[in-house]
Amino acid sequence: MAKFNTIDDLELDGKVVLTRVDVNVPVEDGRVTDTTRIDKIVPTVKDIQAKGGIPVLLAHFDRPKGQRVDAMSLRQIVPALEAALGQEVVFAEDCIGGPAKRAVAALKPGQVGLLENTRFHAGEEANDATFAASMAALGGVYINDAFSAAHRAHASTEGLARLLHAGAGRLMEAELKALDAALGDPQRPVMAVVGGAKVSTKLELLTNLVAKVDHLVIGGGMANTFLVAQGVEVGKSLAERDMAETARAILARAEETGCRIHLPKDIVVAREFKAGAESETLPVDQCPADAMILDAGHETVEAITQAMTACKTLIWNGPLGAFEIPPFDEATTAAARAAADLTRAGTLVSVAGGGDTVAALNKAGVSGDFTFISTAGGAFLEWMEGKTLPGVAALEAARH
Repeated sequence: MAKFNTIDDLELDGKVVLTRVDVNVPVEDGRVTDTTRIDKIVPTVKDIQAKGGIPVLLAHFDRPKGQRVDAMSLRQIVPALEAALGQEVVFAEDCIGGPAKRAVAALKPGQVGLLENTRFHAGEEANDATFAASMAALGGVYINDAFSAAHRAHASTEGLARLLHAGAGRLMEAELKALDAALGDPQRPVMAVVGGAKVSTKLELLTNLVAKVDHLVIGGGMANTFLVAQGVEVGKSLAERDMAETARAILARAEETGCRIHLPKDIVVAREFKAGAESETLPVDQCPADAMILDAGHETVEAITQAMTACKTLIWNGPLGAFEIPPFDEATTAAARAAADLTRAGTLVSVAGGGDTVAALNKAGVSGDFTFISTAGGAFLEWMEGKTLPGVAALEAARH
């Protein structure tokens, strides 16, 4: 398990606590349309206050590329943040310099501050030491609660942890504990479900997983590439034929490590890619030349569910079919509901992450039943690939 300080380990009373959060939320016409990320930081802010600390929030918003862009100001999230916290939020026009110093100096215990978009400064993404020091001068302690930005070595995600007493916020803590339970030191057997369009975008992920899990379910367009690699005709389906050799290498590696790979046994095919298109279920090797594979069939789902029932841990990234368009969401929904049932029964630890995955689990109505769902995209994927996340590594270093 990663060794890092949490809010419980740090002396916060009377101190300004620079708190890195992810509030990069969708905004339309100056209004926040989805407050999920804002809601998730509330426990961290409240726990800092409960220990006598004064939380001053640091965050990025969009990609201003080191320039001040009014449409990307964090000022527009203040009303949603105040509603979530149930109190006034003091906004500073900058995250360093005079405006930031004055706003922070005026804060009293019980108040909350929000500094302007860190990415308005080129020093943020460059992890510039002078810029990080300017931010560090504003506070006495640093808390990182933005796992979703932990794969970036930026000043506010990595640099600050090396300059101040540092620890993880509640969301970061929960995320790291869940991920450790899924791949770090999991209960075995472990199953991974990996879906998506292209093998090329998840090559490092698949290579890492075959050495770490007992069962690997491959779905979506990626499964078609593996079928092609085994000499199966897939008609007009999405497949990366030039990746066939790579797919065969992954299958050979799985053989060496004792990881059982699950590919479709039966397929749902259609001639058109549209909602309600006429479709049929066929054996995996009988895809017509003029058809596309758009989902896995019932026999495949049954085999996955059977293997899942014997597992203790599940990690899920990506759908099994073209889940956005009915009826090609059926395999993903059925497998997700099976995972939810096993989790509710207490026999499976289930961790899922990635944008499409979260959308698919929400659509299946089971996101509340999984043990943990990560809202981090890139950071979750890089963690699954076995990479070191700079934001996490900096917290671990701060522990020593």
